Amino acid sequence: MRFMIIVKATADSEAGVLPAPEMFEAMGKFNEDLINAGVLLAAEGLHPSSKGARITSEGGKLVVKDGPFAEAKELVAGFWIISAKSQDEALEWVKRIPFENGETIELRRVFEAADFADVVPEDAVAKEQAWRDANQKPITN
Repeated sequence: MRFMIIVKATADSEAGVLPAPEMFEAMGKFNEDLINAGVLLAAEGLHPSSKGARITSEGGKLVVKDGPFAEAKELVAGFWIISAKSQDEALEWVKRIPFENGETIELRRVFEAADFADVVPEDAVAKEQAWRDANQKPITN
């Protein structure tokens, strides 16, 4: 199973304030542990919403609104995608994250092609999984 660990934005992350060197070091160690355990699939931090855009569909047309966006607590500042045997195992990894004061982390399971087997024809599920397997990029440092 794949899980996304979502780091919610804070006032500091939305202001573009980077973590202290000690936090970068702690996060590097955590990422190294994930890599060594063979569970890390992806991990990225995101620039503040002031450097982004939000696209919505209104009346059949796409509307682009430049950031920043209100309510930092509703925004994402970064993420990991990990492979775990269960949600409990994924939660054990989350508990090892070096949190900063006021930070919120959210854990969500990622849909797999097989999750759609009841609503999508079997050959389409197999085709989707084959495409994913063929296009999975290895993690490089």
